[in-house]
Amino acid sequence: MLTKRIIPCLDIKDGRTVKGVNFVSLRDAGDPVELASRYAEEGADELVFLDISASEEKRKTLAKMVRDVARAIDIPFTVGGGISSVEDVGVLLDNGADKVSINSSAVRRPELIRELAQRFGTQCIVVAIDAKQLNGEWIVHLVGGKVPTERRLFEWAKEAVERGAGELLFTSMDHDGTKQGFANTALNELSKLVQVPIIASGGAGTMNHFVDTFALGNADAALAASVFHFKEISIPTLKTYLQQHKIPVR
Repeated sequence: MLTKRIIPCLDIKDGRTVKGVNFVSLRDAGDPVELASRYAEEGADELVFLDISASEEKRKTLAKMVRDVARAIDIPFTVGGGISSVEDVGVLLDNGADKVSINSSAVRRPELIRELAQRFGTQCIVVAIDAKQLNGEWIVHLVGGKVPTERRLFEWAKEAVERGAGELLFTSMDHDGTKQGFANTALNELSKLVQVPIIASGGAGTMNHFVDTFALGNADAALAASVFHFKEISIPTLKTYLQQHKIPVR
């Protein structure tokens, strides 16, 4: 079995790391460069940096901050927020990102996934999907979860992979920030549907939630924010706990 990855997520707004509940009620969580450096030292496997207001405010992810974070760490680094073209991705990779995450722009123009995959390689392209349950169906949302679409989670995930996504980052808006556990039933269904790695996001509150998302959700990686930012769970302690529960980690 491949080792499972632990990925802290830095949600950035106005140059600061923030964290909310169900995509709202944001509170400050610290300086992104300092947090990134701490996580790399603690043994995080990767880092995700999301400029959460970039799409909404129609501006580009801050290249300088990407560069500063990249200089502070020695682990793979994924950047997302406001990416809508080959040129956008080139700038981020030139400034130190290893992968990019696209969300709203991919739903609006799915051809972008293929364009980026052909230019930079599928291993570089992460398609992020924010979804919540409405009337019993998982509905894809855009612009930081503010805009519902006609897209359904599973059909969109399958199409994204067919178009060239090398990885999927699925965030359950219903679980985000609640600390009640990940959306493991949906994650497990996704894992059966596509043949690329799936990152679970939304709901981490205890170390056992990580065990469950790997064992029950069959996720390849688990992403979390507040439990790491506010030192409720340390990455070294979490990795020891996972090993004790027969979950392979680095």
